[in-house]
Amino acid sequence: MSRTEQVPSNTAGRRRPYSRRLFVELSRLSDAAVALLVYGSVFVLANAQTVPYGVEEFLLLRLSLGNLLTLGAFASAWQLLFLLFGLYDCSAPRSLRAEAPNVAAAATLGALISLVPTFWSDSGAYSLRVVLLAWPLTIAATLSVRFVLRLLAERVHVRRARRILIVGSGPLAVQHFKRLADDTAAYDVLGFVDTTHELQLASVRERIVASLDQLEPYLMRTVVDEVLIALPIKSRYTQIQRVIEECERVGVQSRYSPDLFPSRLARARLETPDGEWSLNDTAHQPVVAMKVVSDDYRLSIKRMIDVVGALIGLAVLAPLMSVIALAIVTTSSGPAFFAQERYGWRKRRFLMYKFRTMVADAESMLGSLESQNEAVGPIFKMRQDPRVTRLGRFLRRTSLDELPQLWNVMRGEMSLVGPRPMSVRDVSLFSEASLMRRFSVVPGISGLWQISGRSDLPFHRWMELDLRYIDNWSLLFDLKILACTIVAVLSGRGAK
Repeated sequence: MSRTEQVPSNTAGRRRPYSRRLFVELSRLSDAAVALLVYGSVFVLANAQTVPYGVEEFLLLRLSLGNLLTLGAFASAWQLLFLLFGLYDCSAPRSLRAEAPNVAAAATLGALISLVPTFWSDSGAYSLRVVLLAWPLTIAATLSVRFVLRLLAERVHVRRARRILIVGSGPLAVQHFKRLADDTAAYDVLGFVDTTHELQLASVRERIVASLDQLEPYLMRTVVDEVLIALPIKSRYTQIQRVIEECERVGVQSRYSPDLFPSRLARARLETPDGEWSLNDTAHQPVVAMKVVSDDYRLSIKRMIDVVGALIGLAVLAPLMSVIALAIVTTSSGPAFFAQERYGWRKRRFLMYKFRTMVADAESMLGSLESQNEAVGPIFKMRQDPRVTRLGRFLRRTSLDELPQLWNVMRGEMSLVGPRPMSVRDVSLFSEASLMRRFSVVPGISGLWQISGRSDLPFHRWMELDLRYIDNWSLLFDLKILACTIVAVLSGRGAK
C-alpha cells in the first residue's frame, strides 16, 4: 500500500489514521472548486435584482473571455495560496482543527487578492459586497468539504500492524529489532530466522522461529508483510541472494540495509542520478525495499473506487438482494447468507459472504464427495454437485450469489477487481511456493479468471491469469475487467 504517515503517540487515541496523500490530492481538486462555486453563487445572488432581462441574459453578458481568464487565474492563485500555507504538505498528518487557521489565512489573502480588479473595473463581479459575503462562506465550505474528504481518506486507509520477520541474529538484526519494538502499534516483529549457532543474546535465541532452510515454507503458511534482511553481506552474500529470491517467489516484500560498510563520519543516503534522495522508512532506519507488487498512490485511488462502487452497489441493489434473501429462506431450510473463511491480502483470513446456494450442511458433506472431485489441482469442482439447490444453480449462473461481497469490499477485505479469494481447504493443499504470490494483492469480486471462462478453466490456467493480473496491474486494467465482467455475467459463460 501507499506510504501513510503514522499518527503521533500523543494523539493516537483521539484521531484515526488516514491516507494523507489521498486527502491532499482530493483537496487540491476541491479547494479551488469550492471557492469558485461560493464566489459565483454569491455574485449571482448579489446581482440578481439588477437583471432586467432575466438570469440567462445576465450570464451571457458576464461570461466574457476576460472574465473567464480571470476565473482561471483566481483558481490558480487559490491553489498557490493553499500550497504556500502548507495545506498540501504530505509529510505529516494534521487534524482539521490544526489546519483551520491556515485555511482561514489562505482564504482571507485570496479574498483580498480578488478585490484587486476593483481598481480598474466598475463591474459588480468584484464588488466589496460580494467579497465580504463570500469570504466567510468560503472558509466554512472549504473546512466542511475537507472534513468529508478526511472521512473518505480514513475509510480508504485500513491500518494494520505490519508483521515483520527479521533474517539474521547478529548485532544489525538486534539493532533493527530494538527500533521496531519501540512502536508496537505499527510493527509486530514475528521473530528471527537464522542458522548460525553463534548467537550472542539469549533473548534472540528464544525468538528464532525458523532456520534459513525453513524460510520458504514458513512464508507460505504465515502472515508476513515484509522480511527485513540483517545478515552481514561479506560472509553471507549467497544466503542474502537466496532469501531475496525466496521472498520474490512467495510474493513477500523484502528489505535490506544500505549500511553495508561501517564508517566513522559518512552517513548512507539513497540518491537518484539527478541528485534527489529517497528513503524507505522502517522505524527511521534507511533500507532498500524489494517490491513485488505495485505500491504507490494508485492503490489509494483503487481503494476509493472500491468504496464508492460498493456504496452505490449496495444502495441500488438493496431491493434485489432483499428479494433474493427472501427467496432463499422460503425455498430451502437454512440462512439466506453463507460465510466462509477465505485467504485474503498477504494470507490474512477473513469471512467472505455469499448468498447461500447449497443445502445448510454442505460443508460437512464435502468429505464424502472428495472422491468425485472433477478438478485437477487443490480445488473442488463437481458439475452436478448434489449440495446445490435449484435456486442456487440460478444464482450461480447469473453470479447474483456474489452480491453480498460488496460488504467485504466496504470492509477493505476485498476489492472490486483482483484474484479470487480461496478457501482454507484449497490453500492448505498448495505445494508450490509461487502460488502464494497471488496473495500479495487484495482479492476481488471479479478478475481475469471470471471473464476468461471461470469454471471451464483448469487450475493452472487460473493461477496464470492471477499472476498476469498482478504483474500487469493498472487502474485502466481494472476498468477494462469491470466492463468485461458485465458481458461475462450477462452471457453466463463458465458459470457453474
